[in-house]
Amino acid sequence: MEPIKHRITHYWSHRAEAFQTQRIREFEDEKHERWLKEFHRYIPQDRPLRVLDLGTGTGFFALVFVAEGHEATGIDLTPDMIDRARQTAEILGLQADFAVMDAEEPDFAPESFDVLVTRNLTWTLPHIEKAYREWYKLLKPGGVLINFDADYSAALEDEEEHELPENHAHKLVPEYMKAENEAITMEVGAYHGPRPQWDVQLLIEAGFERVSVDMGAYRRIYAEIDEFFNPTPIFCLAAYK
Repeated sequence: MEPIKHRITHYWSHRAEAFQTQRIREFEDEKHERWLKEFHRYIPQDRPLRVLDLGTGTGFFALVFVAEGHEATGIDLTPDMIDRARQTAEILGLQADFAVMDAEEPDFAPESFDVLVTRNLTWTLPHIEKAYREWYKLLKPGGVLINFDADYSAALEDEEEHELPENHAHKLVPEYMKAENEAITMEVGAYHGPRPQWDVQLLIEAGFERVSVDMGAYRRIYAEIDEFFNPTPIFCLAAYK
């Protein structure tokens, strides 16, 4: 494993417990329905789908899909996150498959999934172009990749200040962990071009036939500043095979 990936895994191991607690609350919050509405913009709703949640963390997206009657698998590079994802599924009474796996090298047969979803993963990948090529292979013809992310390294330089509630994750993370997160963000960001424009180019080069960018998802999902609020505006990329 590359040194930067060891560093990322180590960081998120320390965040896993608190992350799980927040994601369970998010699952039970109206944010659950907001995310579902975003997915419905891109996925067929007339049949069960096979879904892969890339960088699943504690399983939020995978379990959102399972709750809707779909079959979902979640992968993450951090073993502690996968342990927490399995616990979360048990707590919520839902069944999904979870595995420790590098999202840049997913170990599944070609054309295994109808939908690939991911949130706040690709900013951590030093080789996004490789990941997009691999993800293209995993999709069935007509399948879609839905990627929610942001240009976090660029945002560090000019991010708007928000008054966050005391129970917000950013308030609860120790200063040394915040510093480590910023250092990782800048190191990985050095490999990346301007986003999401760069992503669109890479997705087309990977073989995706149709790619759309939605900058409005941020305002719809994070309409108020609460414990789930993301201070950095996210974009949504939808890429169809």
